[in-house]
Amino acid sequence: MNIGFVGLGQMGHAIAGNVLAAGHALTVWNRSPDKADDLVAKGVARAASPAEAGNGDIVATMLADDAALEAVCFGENGLLSGDSPALHVSLSTISLQLAERLEQAYRAKGARFVSAPVFGRPDAAAAAKLFVVAAGEADDLVRCQPLFDAIGQRTFVVGDKPSQANVVKLSGNFLIMASIETMAEALTLAAKNGVERAAMMEVLTETLFGGLVHRNYGKMLVEESYRPAGFAAPLGLKDMRLVGAAAEASRVPMPVLGVVRDHLLSTIAREGEDIDWSGIGKIIAADAGLD
Repeated sequence: MNIGFVGLGQMGHAIAGNVLAAGHALTVWNRSPDKADDLVAKGVARAASPAEAGNGDIVATMLADDAALEAVCFGENGLLSGDSPALHVSLSTISLQLAERLEQAYRAKGARFVSAPVFGRPDAAAAAKLFVVAAGEADDLVRCQPLFDAIGQRTFVVGDKPSQANVVKLSGNFLIMASIETMAEALTLAAKNGVERAAMMEVLTETLFGGLVHRNYGKMLVEESYRPAGFAAPLGLKDMRLVGAAAEASRVPMPVLGVVRDHLLSTIAREGEDIDWSGIGKIIAADAGLD
């Protein structure tokens, strides 16, 4: 297919590389054009605007937040500026409200919008091992499947309304954050009583808690490997705010959300914005009097 790609951050660059490796013709746009230099050297076309990147069969976006995606879609020379926009696949973690707005805007143009946020950190993106959570019209999802196959190890279809994929993604990120919180609390309690963190984590992951989140983030907590950030704390905070907005709109109380949000705020305030969101473990330990 002829695929456009917008957003070449840490995740987007790795994803775009895998789209190219799968044999698709690729046109990219990024706010900082130099981020595309190595891809252009491999034969990728560099677009002068988001609209130009959206001239193919599909255009995919991987952007940091709602504001960035809004600018790319609704701004001057944006993806929605032409008369016949390409099928837009949003891989970003965005609000339900924006997903619904984009679905309506594309329908008004006679075009289609699909939400397909992904689970996985940059190493998974580089290895094309992401998990894709997709929602949209069935025919559109079939058209997008070659793209999903190029970037991920499995695609989960969760509904025909794009925002349904976004609520799954936000809920999943909340569960990751809550798991990091509880692991950090348990490790700190064990450490205060003389149990080595590595020993504690081995017991947990080899018995009751052997999933990817517990193994991967448990290792980060034990090793205190919070920099460089694979997923920076401010992005985690942004996602928790989006969870809160969705919960309020849906009238769903989520008291644990307040705890993890406040620990993220504390982490950013005390450690800066370059720390991984798992860095809340550092703050939880410090609050217990541990270095």
